[in-house]
Amino acid sequence: MEFTAGGRLEVRISCDDVGKRVSVRRVSGEGSAGRKFTDTVGVLTSWNDGVLLITRRNGEGVRVEESALVAGKVVPAAPARRRGPSATYPELARAAARAWQPIESERLGDWELRAADGFTRRANSVLPLGDPGRPLDDALSHVQEWYAARGLPAYAQTATGAEGAQEVLCAGLEERGWVREVSAELRIAALAPIGDAPDAPHVLLSREPDEAWLARYQRKGASEVALKVLCAGPSVWFATVPGEGDVPAAIGRCVVDGRWAGFAAVEVDPAQRRRGLATDVMTALARQALDEGASAAWLQVEADNEGARALYDRMGFATHHAYHHYRAPERHGE
Repeated sequence: MEFTAGGRLEVRISCDDVGKRVSVRRVSGEGSAGRKFTDTVGVLTSWNDGVLLITRRNGEGVRVEESALVAGKVVPAAPARRRGPSATYPELARAAARAWQPIESERLGDWELRAADGFTRRANSVLPLGDPGRPLDDALSHVQEWYAARGLPAYAQTATGAEGAQEVLCAGLEERGWVREVSAELRIAALAPIGDAPDAPHVLLSREPDEAWLARYQRKGASEVALKVLCAGPSVWFATVPGEGDVPAAIGRCVVDGRWAGFAAVEVDPAQRRRGLATDVMTALARQALDEGASAAWLQVEADNEGARALYDRMGFATHHAYHHYRAPERHGE
């Protein structure tokens, strides 16, 4: 990481660079060999009262005292992927939203407020893409009022780590007391290699989830609203691997939307794990998506789901961005 000009360390950033991707070096302590330094790369999301806030790709915020800063520069956006699909954050965010649709929605400028009787944060959060058409404080107040009128907590779904993502907005939410409750990764991959795995004739595909599929689904007792969310989307498919009794050995869901195939709800009976059933489910769904003209795949996985992460690594999925759900602070008088 080169910070020098003519052999000298230089700070080549200022508060005018807020919103840009930067690389900084700061003094982080003293050791036997002298001063220790720490390097940080991320989006400069604020520079106030002598403190820089830099948001890393995964959404983690790093505070850097201006007095400890020894070098800094603006750096290009993260390099584009050299294999697999290419996509912007807004494109993927909209594809993911179409694959998990709310029961009710309303526009606030370019933002979309979404509600589905509390079934999942994704279907009950504002998707703040673009400009809300009013100052941020006014927009957030409207968001809180909209969700309060429906008896729901106000959530905002945001992203970090990709060009066009929302590091500055995340920092603004945190400054206003919004709390990040959940973070995960959105991963993408080429679709054809997933469909090239050996045939899995024991995987059954259907357009709607039956009682058996719902019995395996982790969100038990799916309501009418939940079923509407599950079944909504451009082209929705459900996969089932029959098991012993009435509960399947494995299930999955895929939404085909243009070039994208979005995978979700890939679940396996704990007693049947390590037999390749999750791979079989995704292979069958991928082949259906390929038949409908899709060429790229996406899915969401939580950072602590090591088993799923390892599976998706083997299938060629790579992290495109991190996404987060922020919960609004309680309003006075509520």
